[in-house]
Amino acid sequence: MTSAQTVTAVAPGRVNLIGEHTDYNGGRCLPFALPVVTMTTVTARADDLVTVSSRQSGTWEGTLADVSAGVTGWAAYVAGVVWALRDAGWPVGGLSVEIDSSVPLGAGLSSSASLECAVATGIAGLLGRPLDRAGRLELAELCRRAETEYVGAPTGGMDQLASMLGAPDTALLLDFAGGAAAGPGAGPGAGPAVTAVPLPLAATGLAVLVTESGVRHELADGDGGYAQRRRECEAGDERRMRHVRSEDARVEAAVAAIAASDWETLGTLMTASHVSLRDDFEVSIPRLDVAVAAALDGGALGARLTGGGFGGCTIALVRADETGVVRAAIDAAYRDAGWPAPSHRLVLPAAGARLVEPVPGRGR
Repeated sequence: MTSAQTVTAVAPGRVNLIGEHTDYNGGRCLPFALPVVTMTTVTARADDLVTVSSRQSGTWEGTLADVSAGVTGWAAYVAGVVWALRDAGWPVGGLSVEIDSSVPLGAGLSSSASLECAVATGIAGLLGRPLDRAGRLELAELCRRAETEYVGAPTGGMDQLASMLGAPDTALLLDFAGGAAAGPGAGPGAGPAVTAVPLPLAATGLAVLVTESGVRHELADGDGGYAQRRRECEAGDERRMRHVRSEDARVEAAVAAIAASDWETLGTLMTASHVSLRDDFEVSIPRLDVAVAAALDGGALGARLTGGGFGGCTIALVRADETGVVRAAIDAAYRDAGWPAPSHRLVLPAAGARLVEPVPGRGR
């Protein structure tokens, strides 16, 4: 069945620089891959068992029939990938999957997409499938199906594309309008148009400061906030769609600002995005608002929540040599509010999903 018996793969989380809740509304967004990753070691089995062991979440074991019937909980993200690949005709049999991740759970950094893409990349390695652009686009779509159709999280596909296609010093302009072709060999309606946008933050003395609010959010939330916002958009709610329209325009302006190395304008657009998410889309919470305001007071060029909202993280565009001042301002604001200290990480755009051990008979 396989060209290798065991393969190890990694796939990153992501931040979205700007363009929130636009993917499922046919708009544009601008994510980049993070240096934090999920690592999976995938081993082919001779039986029909699927065993999953996660350093962070525990263990799960079942059969391929159990996978087809439906799995709940954290293991559904792994089972969903197996289901999606098998449904697409991939000859996936029994597997043992070992998982370890440095992507924080529930922080709005796409830990679920990171897990899905790492598992899918590992299985592709087992089966000798190519990881060229077309192969990565296929895997991103199958991972999106795993999350939306199997797990039940109504996401739009941005996260999986960012994890599969990310590259150092690069953001991805994803345009979900009009069913544009996803890439070479893809026909009309196959997916979003994907354009690499050079983002030389390090070379210009800049970085993105990610601040975890400490409030976890869930996307597979049934009648919770994320699903409710999507239903409101589908119903044409004017206030929600005002955010979508203005956010789409901000993404276009942000790409132009990056091309012109106009980092002040990029920062202003990021902050305007947060205001729109707070006031029109109503997905912010006090801890996110305080982190954004404190970052700006500390000298950040711009700041906004990233991810679906209702918790998770903020990002701030900062001058690298002023990071300490911005962090201290946020910490002080949280302390004054009586909240636990947030955690921070300074990030730059990183590589997408990849195999980390050579596969016999084919390259990495």
